[in-house]
Amino acid sequence: MTRLTFDPFQDRGPTWTPDGRRLAFTARRDGGGRLYWQAADGTGAAEPVTNDSIGRVPSSFSPDGTRLLFHSLAAPYDVGVLSLDGARRTELLLKSPFSELNAEVSPDARWLAYQSNESGRDEIYVRPFPDVEGGKWQVSTGGGTRPHWSRDGRELFYFLQARGVMAAPIQPGVTFTAGTAQVVVSGADFVAPNTGRQYDVSPDGRRFLMMKDAQPTGEGSAPPVQLVVVQNWTEELKRLVPVK
Repeated sequence: MTRLTFDPFQDRGPTWTPDGRRLAFTARRDGGGRLYWQAADGTGAAEPVTNDSIGRVPSSFSPDGTRLLFHSLAAPYDVGVLSLDGARRTELLLKSPFSELNAEVSPDARWLAYQSNESGRDEIYVRPFPDVEGGKWQVSTGGGTRPHWSRDGRELFYFLQARGVMAAPIQPGVTFTAGTAQVVVSGADFVAPNTGRQYDVSPDGRRFLMMKDAQPTGEGSAPPVQLVVVQNWTEELKRLVPVK
């Protein structure tokens, strides 16, 4: 449990580089929500990733670490990619009147999974990467947010608030084929606030890290938050600790 950033501004959207050496995130220290990254061991200072101060939120790196996927900071969200070599060019991949966000590239770098509310509710879609106009497939059917590929690319996980974490089997091949999603972590009391994935899967796919709402009452519940106001505390202090 080590704190990484210490600036007085809001930092959000931490995203690991594939080699685990850095974390990219959005920081408001310049007022605009610029992309930064910093060594994961806490050494050195955070460095801007882009050459501009446009607000963006990172979502994932390409498997080779040369490109960073992001979405715009304000709705309706658009998905873009930042090339980390040379001039660090940015390019919008998905731009529409709807919100597309939380994009993640498959381990073989062939597919881009993301969520979109184009149908009237958030669902999970997949397109070819980087040629996103080469096809489009809807993976979820009853809603879904925050897609995440398994390490071997054989499953696509996503979050469904009413049920938990879902997993759709992915058939490897030159075309994209997804099976029917099943619940792998059940429970409506798991939460995923704001944007960002807010859950993770271990490399072997056997463990899930999630946030769970504290129960208001009962054994093991979080203690209630209280605010105590004491009036005339200096007089009470004199009474409790008289000066001799």
